[in-house]
Amino acid sequence: QVQLVESGGGLVQAGGSLRLSCAASGRTFSTYAMGWFRQAPGKERDFVAAITWRADSSYYADSVKGRFTISRDNAKNTVYLQMNSLKPEDTAVYYCAAVSDYCSGYGCYVTPRWYDYWGQGTQVTVSS
Repeated sequence: QVQLVESGGGLVQAGGSLRLSCAASGRTFSTYAMGWFRQAPGKERDFVAAITWRADSSYYADSVKGRFTISRDNAKNTVYLQMNSLKPEDTAVYYCAAVSDYCSGYGCYVTPRWYDYWGQGTQVTVSS
C-alpha cells in the first residue's frame, strides 16, 4: 500500500513559479514510478509528467515541456513538480499518482487508469 499526500499548491500570477510536493508512505515507494496529473473544472484528468522509479527517465506533456520539471528523492519518499513560467491555462487540481513496475514507456505513464494509487490533489490557480 502507498498513501500519497500533495502539497505546495496555491495562487500565483502568470509567469510565476510553484513547487509541488507529494509525500508517500509505504516501504515500497522507491519501486513505483510516479506521475503528476491535473484536472480543470469540467475537463478530464490530463497527464502532466512522470518519472521512473530509478529516476533514469522522465516524461512530459507537450504543454509543459521546458517549463515543468519532475524529480524524486527516494530517501525522503517524495516526488516534486517544479512549475515555472506558469500560465492561466495551468490552473487545475494537481494529483500525484504511483504505478508499479508493470508500467513501462510513455504510452503507459500518460494513462491514468494504469496508476495504482492517487493523492487527494492540490489546487493550483494562475491569475492573468
